[in-house]
Amino acid sequence: MYAIEKLVQDLGRPGFPVELAALLGCLGLAYGICWSIARRHPADSVWLGRAIFDGVLFPLLALAFAFAMRHVLETRQQLPLLRIAIPVLVSLVGIRFIARVLTVAFPQSHLARLVERVFSWVAWIAAILWVLGILPEIRADMDDIRFAFGKSHVSLLSIVDGTIGAGLVLVGALWISAVLEKQVLRQAVHDLSLRRVAANAIRAILLLVGLLSAASTAGVDLTALSVLGGAVGVGLGFGLQKLASNYVSGFVILFERSVRIGDVVRVDGFEGEVVDIKTRYTLIRALNGRESIVPNEKLITERIENLSLLDPKVLVSTEVAVGYDSDPDLVQRILVDAALSAPRVLKDPGPGARLLKFGADGLEFALYFWIADPGNGQNNVRSDVNLAILKGLREAGIDIPYPQRVVRVVQAA
Repeated sequence: MYAIEKLVQDLGRPGFPVELAALLGCLGLAYGICWSIARRHPADSVWLGRAIFDGVLFPLLALAFAFAMRHVLETRQQLPLLRIAIPVLVSLVGIRFIARVLTVAFPQSHLARLVERVFSWVAWIAAILWVLGILPEIRADMDDIRFAFGKSHVSLLSIVDGTIGAGLVLVGALWISAVLEKQVLRQAVHDLSLRRVAANAIRAILLLVGLLSAASTAGVDLTALSVLGGAVGVGLGFGLQKLASNYVSGFVILFERSVRIGDVVRVDGFEGEVVDIKTRYTLIRALNGRESIVPNEKLITERIENLSLLDPKVLVSTEVAVGYDSDPDLVQRILVDAALSAPRVLKDPGPGARLLKFGADGLEFALYFWIADPGNGQNNVRSDVNLAILKGLREAGIDIPYPQRVVRVVQAA
């Protein structure tokens, strides 16, 4: 209570209006700079947010101006208002940074929203304790609480600082990798699969370096991680073998480019377009909207039909039977013309009609034609060609025979 009473008394000093005007000036100047930048660049970003206020740049500039203003005025008067504003702005910078990066990296993740809310509560509580002057005492008490990890002794304060630092490093790595993928890799690497593997590699390296740095800052002996590495190796050799195989297969697929994003593939009878290649699985979407999650190991070790590899053209066929009294040459011309009437059928190589066999009910013909866009479906173009065949045969008076069967009635003697 004494800290609160002292803060209220300091706010009632004669220099409060000058301090308030200085703080409002810092906020106004920060907003003006952000507004001028937002006019030339899109506002929906980590720096500017959606409405300037919810980005990182506004509280960061306001914090910088408040620090500068404190150094200018602290020799003339006490600054209780700036002593409140600076912790609030520091917490706001951290909250805005976490919120914007997680929104960009995981736009639909409920876990990311939960992490954002938890960090917001922690940041605001820390700001309140900082304003009241209680935070240094709490940190000193936490530093007195120590835990033994082998030969190392780590305080509770180091664990908390290391955890917060590791979290900030993870978020920073996500942000840097997203910026590199969007600004650098998108212009330098035009192949989507290579760009994805480069982004994953950059993200993994940044996360590893960041975590090691955070652990070292927290006072953890990094040589002790060799024991953990041995345990992880044993786990990979037994229970995590399949998981590790899928991750390695994901990088192999991206490097070899045997399956690329946008290819039309057939896996275990499921045909669709590869829409994303994750480090553990590949997502394939069929034309009817169904999606199949295929482990990457399956794409490496089993036979996969890639309908888009090298030559995207696909041969499609359909069959029809006509009566024995029909003119075969006329039937072939009708079939070819029907195929050419479909917009998606290629003219080169052109369609061809062949007499397959003399069936029990009529002459059986097969029509073959090529399409260059199998990702748009095959049954729909086959349906268009069949409708054109039916129309052409009816106009020519050619009969499509019904199945005929001979029934013999044997009377008993």
